[in-house]
Amino acid sequence: MENKLSRKVACPSCGGEVVWRAESRFRPFCSERCRTADLGAWASNQYRVAGQETPGSDLPPEATE
Repeated sequence: MENKLSRKVACPSCGGEVVWRAESRFRPFCSERCRTADLGAWASNQYRVAGQETPGSDLPPEATE
C-alpha cells in the first residue's frame, strides 16, 4: 500500500513519474538507465554553467599570485 504522503517527482532524464521514498532505488531517476545516462552526460562535459572563462582560471590559486 502506497503512503498517501509519498511525493511524486519527474525523472530529470526522461520526465517519467518517480515516487520519492527510501525504497525508490534510483531516485530522483526512474531507472538505472536514466541514472547512467545522466552520469555519462556529466562525465562527457555535456552539462556546463554559463559564464565567461577568465585567463588563468584553470590554474591553482597559488599559481596566480
